[in-house]
Amino acid sequence: MNLLPAIVDERFLRHRLRSSSNAGIACAILAIVLAYYRYFHDRVISRDLLAIVATFIVVKYALFFWYRRTD
Repeated sequence: MNLLPAIVDERFLRHRLRSSSNAGIACAILAIVLAYYRYFHDRVISRDLLAIVATFIVVKYALFFWYRRTD
């Protein structure tokens, strides 16, 4: 018994995965650019933005190594 509607197929799920991944990377790049701007323009180190960047890096590589190990 298929619980997903007929419109949701493998292509839809793959496109959703790729779009979510690209959106996450774009947000991380935006956080990096905004942190650099605040540092060079205002001479303020934004710890909140650096925490977002660090979280992105840690999660990305943790999932990368997890998927490599379990695949």
